[in-house]
Amino acid sequence: MEPGAWGNRTGVTEFILLGLTGNRGLQPILFVIFFFAYLVTVGGNFSILAAIFVEPKLHTPMYYFLGNLSLLDIGCITVTVPPMLVCLLASQCRVPYAACISQLFFFHLLAGVDCHLLTAMAYDRYLAICRPLTYSTRMSREVQGALVGICCTVSFINALIHTVAVSVLDFCGPNVVNHFYCDLPPLFQLSCSSIHLNGQLLFVGATFMGVVPMILISVSYAHVAAAVLRIRSSEGRKKAFSTCGSHLTVVCIFYGTGFFSYMRLGSVSASDKDKGIGILNTILSPMLNPVIYSLRNPDVQGALKRVLTGKRPPA
Repeated sequence: MEPGAWGNRTGVTEFILLGLTGNRGLQPILFVIFFFAYLVTVGGNFSILAAIFVEPKLHTPMYYFLGNLSLLDIGCITVTVPPMLVCLLASQCRVPYAACISQLFFFHLLAGVDCHLLTAMAYDRYLAICRPLTYSTRMSREVQGALVGICCTVSFINALIHTVAVSVLDFCGPNVVNHFYCDLPPLFQLSCSSIHLNGQLLFVGATFMGVVPMILISVSYAHVAAAVLRIRSSEGRKKAFSTCGSHLTVVCIFYGTGFFSYMRLGSVSASDKDKGIGILNTILSPMLNPVIYSLRNPDVQGALKRVLTGKRPPA
């Protein structure tokens, strides 16, 4: 696709990504590290999906959402890491304009669905612990599908708005992106036209994709905490908290890195610090999710063992 089809009115037809480092001696080492991280992440998330599929105990709303989260993690890391690995092997990482804009769109689409899916998972825990008698009807298969559909629709609209807004910017000269993938702040830095509207859209997007979900998650877990503290037996409290602990850990990692990346609207300049935050957000979080969700969950651990050994689940 020609750049003009995206609305770019300048002569820039490609961007040059600086990547993680300019040290040629360090690049093969980084390639091995991140290639291994990619394999571990994809393998771990596919293992979670396989465990959910083969284990009848895991055919519940909570694990339905977890399965979708694993798919999103695979998609998110695939959008960013394989192109980065190719760049680590190349003398200069040149990315066509349309490919850069496409990467921007799919990254924000998948990460946005991730944001709202974590909110749906918090709502699921709220219903399971605070409204157990009506849980099965309030979280039916139809409701589960509708929640995932809403997450995808909201994220698609947000990603499309940002992509269109970036595609109409003028890029007049420097085309060197100080990052290892195409993202909004480093592209803003290269634009020679006003980015005032883009900054406003980024603020609104961060509010709807970050602040609002975080408020809903906090409210859900405030009710969960109050309900759990009313449980008299320590064993019951421990069991209730254990089902929420994994989700809260993932929420803290995901939102912590995301807010640091996109809420610093006073400065759009890219730096090596931003690359470190990008690694946490795009690589470390998807890689840790399978570990976090299986670490203290005997059902998931048992299902994973059966997947790896080829044993059938007990009747």
